[in-house]
Amino acid sequence: MLEKYILILCLMIMTVSCNIKETSADNPFFTEFNTPYGVPPFDIIKLEHYLPAFEESMKQHTIEINAIINNTEKPTLENTIISLEQSGEMLDRVSNVFYAVKGANTNPETDSIAKVIQPKLAEHSDNINLNTDLFKRIESVKKNDYEGRSKEDRQLIDKYYKNFIRSGIALDKAKQTRMREINKEMGMHILSFNNNVLKETSAYQLVIDNEKDLAGLPSDIIAAAAQTATERGHQGKWIFTLDKPSWEPFLQYADNRDLRKEIYTAFYMRANNDNDFDNKENIKRIVSLRLERANLLGYKSHAEYVLDETMAKTPENVNKLLSDLWKYAIPKAKEESSDLLAMAKKEGHKIDQIESWDWWYYAEKLRKEKYELDEEAIKEYLVADNVREGIFAVANKLYGINFNKIDVPVYHKDVEAFKVTEADGKLIGIIYFDSYTRPGVKNQGAWMGSFRKESIKDGNRIYPIIYNVGNYNPPSDGKPALLNLDQVKTMFHEFGHALHGLLSQCNYTTLSGTAVARDFVELPSQLMEHWAFQPEVMKIYGKHYHTGETIPDELIAKINNARTFNQGFKLTEMVSAAMLDMEYHTLTSVDKVRGKTDFDIIEFEKGVLQKAGLIDAILPKHRSTYFRHIFSESYSSGFYSYLWSEVLDADAFQSFIEKGLFNQETAKSFRDNILSKGGSEEPMILYKRFKGAEPNPEHMLRNRGLVN
Repeated sequence: MLEKYILILCLMIMTVSCNIKETSADNPFFTEFNTPYGVPPFDIIKLEHYLPAFEESMKQHTIEINAIINNTEKPTLENTIISLEQSGEMLDRVSNVFYAVKGANTNPETDSIAKVIQPKLAEHSDNINLNTDLFKRIESVKKNDYEGRSKEDRQLIDKYYKNFIRSGIALDKAKQTRMREINKEMGMHILSFNNNVLKETSAYQLVIDNEKDLAGLPSDIIAAAAQTATERGHQGKWIFTLDKPSWEPFLQYADNRDLRKEIYTAFYMRANNDNDFDNKENIKRIVSLRLERANLLGYKSHAEYVLDETMAKTPENVNKLLSDLWKYAIPKAKEESSDLLAMAKKEGHKIDQIESWDWWYYAEKLRKEKYELDEEAIKEYLVADNVREGIFAVANKLYGINFNKIDVPVYHKDVEAFKVTEADGKLIGIIYFDSYTRPGVKNQGAWMGSFRKESIKDGNRIYPIIYNVGNYNPPSDGKPALLNLDQVKTMFHEFGHALHGLLSQCNYTTLSGTAVARDFVELPSQLMEHWAFQPEVMKIYGKHYHTGETIPDELIAKINNARTFNQGFKLTEMVSAAMLDMEYHTLTSVDKVRGKTDFDIIEFEKGVLQKAGLIDAILPKHRSTYFRHIFSESYSSGFYSYLWSEVLDADAFQSFIEKGLFNQETAKSFRDNILSKGGSEEPMILYKRFKGAEPNPEHMLRNRGLVN
């Protein structure tokens, strides 16, 4: 039933055997949380609570669905659609907590629960999606109780109607049976895919026992590696991992080229080593099952199926965007590669060409020479807690909202929670921050999610409970957690998603917050990035961790002067990943790729990149076997959306450039027309209501330094 019941977040694979007898009094999920603000009671939630709660919540949900079906009254918005919308509260409660914790703080027992519950959830979802009697009531509402309703009500009716059609309700029984099989099998392959990436990422470690091999690395990175080694039983040595805060600075600064190659090769070969964690077979099945599902529903490809519900609408429109950007990206990347080779030769390094494991290293040297920009010196002003406070200050200046730390139960000691209020003290919601990397138990990357979404029920507002998850290095060697420039941008980005969830003013959870078209959802997050390095903002959060000195104007100027540095590389790796995504999902026959009966994942990937003309020194942002966005998350046929939304965010920020960085009228318009509206109207209608016109793509190209 709807996407909120097709649980795709962070699924993993193992086995479990549980014989647990629970009473409702023992299990906190059996009732609404009796906590301040309704936050999850992590202090009393135990692993053994999840399976009984999942089982009971599905039973309750089924009873609620049957009550809707058996209602003898004429189907209406209220007794059918809204009743359906408000059903499954317990299932939402346990699912939102379980999958949030699983993504950020998993363990073998949690993985085992996921394997047990995944097929049951898929079956439960299909039992609702493919219920003919329920759909008849929805169909009746669309036919007889649609006109005269509000825009949001009509959007909700359309959403439910389309989702049932897209789930296969119009198929005959044989095809519905096959759809159920596809959903179950696909869920397990997604579970396996995600687990393999985490296991491969966690398994690798580069152990260094010769201090000479640390040459070039900053002291705080060396200290963090020493701490990791100590924690893993290698006292007196240094360990680097495939978690981004570890491998990225190693590539950026380590003088030892062979070791850079070793760790980079380990990174890009994840889940592609012909071992127990190899993902190639998972990819084959996921791609094949998605295509089969699309064909059953009358689409030529999975991309056509997905894009039908987006702003882009068709694969042709997406491919045109990617092709247009590629024309700017690849020449710039080639120019940058030549510059890096020249820098290598200037440094006296006898290499014939720049390799993938060289790019970060020589780019950092070139940036330092060209802009006199030393990121390690900059990091001393970028204390993670201060950056977060700076983000709060920006939100306050734009929207008048305030943040106050609160003491509530959390799922890990590093997690912090804040109450969010309007200027007059009125509650908006709660936000959690889980900022630091935890190798082996936390998925890589950064993301936003919700323990509870905003809505209106029985005239009362349900306040959102949002979380932001990051993977930044924790405090070490007597220093607080220090961020690099990319991590600062990431923190601003995820907070933009959080604002979308917090400032939502919708009646229905199905439409609230980030429940928008995939290629619209990145607009609030990417727009927020624009404030990260504005001088006025950097003065707020840029305080030296030791002296408290405010970041100097000349350092801020250097940061902004280097704003467009290396943009050919960055755009090329993004566009090539989006191309790879589209090539997988515009396939119309998996069995006959390039005339072969055996679909070879690596050959397919190589062919896509060669056809595009990608240079050898650059790999896509994500290679196939660890491309979680498209194989275990919800960005299949949608990785392009970061670029599509970038056109929107660059155009939107132009209004702030023209009218003022914290112009209240512009901020209010963005809040009223975008952040508060969720998916209650079509995205381009909302955008044009804010901006007054469709976006101008030149602003995006100019921001990246690709046009004057």
